[in-house]
Amino acid sequence: MSNANFVKQHPVIAYFVLTFAISWGGLLILISPLGISGIMTLTTQNPLFLSVYLVTIAGPPVAGILLTILAYGKAGLRDVVSRLFRWRVNARWYAFAILTAPLTVFVTLFALSVFSPAFVPGIITASDKFSIILFALIVGVVTPFCEELGWTGFAIPLIGKRYSILATGLIVGILWGAWHFLSNLYGASISAGTLPLTLFFPAILFSFLPPYRVLIVWVYDHTKSLFMAMVMHGCLDIFWLISTPMAIIGVTLVTWYVAWAIVLWVVAGIVINRTS
Repeated sequence: MSNANFVKQHPVIAYFVLTFAISWGGLLILISPLGISGIMTLTTQNPLFLSVYLVTIAGPPVAGILLTILAYGKAGLRDVVSRLFRWRVNARWYAFAILTAPLTVFVTLFALSVFSPAFVPGIITASDKFSIILFALIVGVVTPFCEELGWTGFAIPLIGKRYSILATGLIVGILWGAWHFLSNLYGASISAGTLPLTLFFPAILFSFLPPYRVLIVWVYDHTKSLFMAMVMHGCLDIFWLISTPMAIIGVTLVTWYVAWAIVLWVVAGIVINRTS
């Protein structure tokens, strides 16, 4: 069986295999001189951070576009472009896509801050607010544009043909979390604090990402707009970066992620039940 035929017969499997191969393969090459223990002690100020970031986000768009060409040719690319520029949707979808992340983030953090000041949103206590906001905006534009070309541009429409919104969101959300594993090795020993990594990694990879992906799939299913998926993903990145409390690690960090995930699952349950 040729590669093109395999892609046409098993496009979803081909997408995830290629996405992981590109991102993880590149990351393993980058971190090989330092080793696992070395990469786990680095901070974001280390020059290697930018390379790790760029290699990570390369997987989904490269895999999505390449497989679109192999499986569907020019017609497939035109379809991706048409969904990318499908921005004329009802205002309520913009409201949901833009407000879900900040509302769930700040509701969760302010509720937790009642019990401990460690949970006060980072943007409130930060001394250099401009740099944090600028960094968050750059990541919030670049990351969703690259990633969603693969996740929503290629994989989600195919999976959604066979499964419900919830199942599609869970499948992609869990794999989305797993895909972040190697990149989250960066500085992990610092972020985990005294918490065992066997508990830390599942918490950070599979807490808020699956429910938020379910919500992205829900919005996409109703709008068929790749652009809206990017907007919603961008808001997640922006408000996650500016709101995460300063210098929290270990149990405190995991508590914040798990609490936020619970709030997101409540929102997901409400919107899916009301529209099912």
